Amino acid sequence: MADADLDVVIRQLARQLHTGLMTRAKERRDRFNGLAAKAKSRETADRFKMMAKATLEQATAAAKRLQMSADNVADSYARSMRLAASTPVAVKVAKEKPEKKAAKKAKAKKTK
Repeated sequence: MADADLDVVIRQLARQLHTGLMTRAKERRDRFNGLAAKAKSRETADRFKMMAKATLEQATAAAKRLQMSADNVADSYARSMRLAASTPVAVKVAKEKPEKKAAKKAKAKKTK
């Protein structure tokens, strides 16, 4: 995984989070459905069923937003890396510092 591009890692982590989120949402839905089955009145059972349905809908929407955000980030990263790789690098020619020091020493000797 050390050699993998970060956009692949971002997508992989998003898939893991998506799976975990949906698993927890389904557990919560099943819990509410179990409470609905045990409810003594019809109104209470309907309320628990409605909560179970709403829980799964909200979790699905959150998972979609999470996946969309991760895809956008991964695409943006990949695009910026392609752009950085294709941009030529301007090379600066640096003056060597030892020459400057030698010139200063020579000048100092001449003035003495």
